[in-house]
Amino acid sequence: MPVLTRLIPSPVVVDIRPGALDDLGGVLADERISHSGKLAVAVSNGSGARLRERLAPALPGASWYEVGGGTLDDAVRLASDIKAGHYDAVVGLGGGKIIDCAKFAAARVGLPLVAVPTNLAHDGLCSPVATLDNDAGRGSYGVPNPIAVVIDLDVIHEAPARFVRAGIGDAISNISAIADWELANRVNGEKIDGLAAAIARQAGEAVLRHPGGIGDTEFLQVLAEALVLSGIAMSVSGDSRPSSGACHEINHAFDLLFPKRAAAHGEQCGLGAAFAMYLRGAHEESAFMAEVLRRHGLPVLPAEIGFTDDEFVRAVEFAPQTRPGRYTILEHLDLTTDQIKDIYADYVKAIGS
Repeated sequence: MPVLTRLIPSPVVVDIRPGALDDLGGVLADERISHSGKLAVAVSNGSGARLRERLAPALPGASWYEVGGGTLDDAVRLASDIKAGHYDAVVGLGGGKIIDCAKFAAARVGLPLVAVPTNLAHDGLCSPVATLDNDAGRGSYGVPNPIAVVIDLDVIHEAPARFVRAGIGDAISNISAIADWELANRVNGEKIDGLAAAIARQAGEAVLRHPGGIGDTEFLQVLAEALVLSGIAMSVSGDSRPSSGACHEINHAFDLLFPKRAAAHGEQCGLGAAFAMYLRGAHEESAFMAEVLRRHGLPVLPAEIGFTDDEFVRAVEFAPQTRPGRYTILEHLDLTTDQIKDIYADYVKAIGS
């Protein structure tokens, strides 16, 4: 009898624990990612640079490249710099912008990428997508999954709390994104990848229902694992569908309409998810999601990230234009401005101020 299976694109190494950075060189050598120790390490001038002094003695064969920001030009420049180095792998050490630049550069020169995030701001740390600023605003570029993800929870404890909170919003938004995917299946017959949906949903639920907070190592472990799983879910499905629905459309609308005032990605996605759940009539789920977001210090009302009610209504109305072809509760309801205002008013009453 034939055994039918499929290969799942995923990292060779996922090492999430306190002190994980102390064993980085050994892990990469043991897993045959870098026998020679010749690594191109991309760092920011912030958290990554501060770790360079600590890590450099354990990585004697590494070359260090400081990346100025998170633009396409930065990523292309990094690729050009490392191209002639004969490295085994590229290591992205820092926040999301640095890791996205390293992802793009590694793909461009044909090297595996090792992601070493210094915060848990969003699920891009293990996704097959690099999000980079360009002349047209911001673009998403397909790249291979990281071959390894190393997350030192001691380092995460030292990260600014707002960045970690943002990761909570991004993970929880998976629940709304899967509901949108299921809606698209019912209405339009869009095919659902059941494995990708299960991975993404359970990642979101694990964070939503965990009683701990950002000061707890156990909670950070669950959050880090959830963000890694979200990235793997996207690889399984071949696109961002498992983790991106109306919640992310609202986030993109904020970014495009108010580029100089936009909040953190995960903050906007969490708010968008709570409102999207209310839109689809899941009022109890929306209220519980808002309660959990509040407990972690995340926004559930636009005023909490500096936007007026009218600006939020404008963002919701514009949101479907950010992802043409994606069907979510926003496209399904096709609400007028006045209808959005009325439902938003009901949402505010339902979740309380």
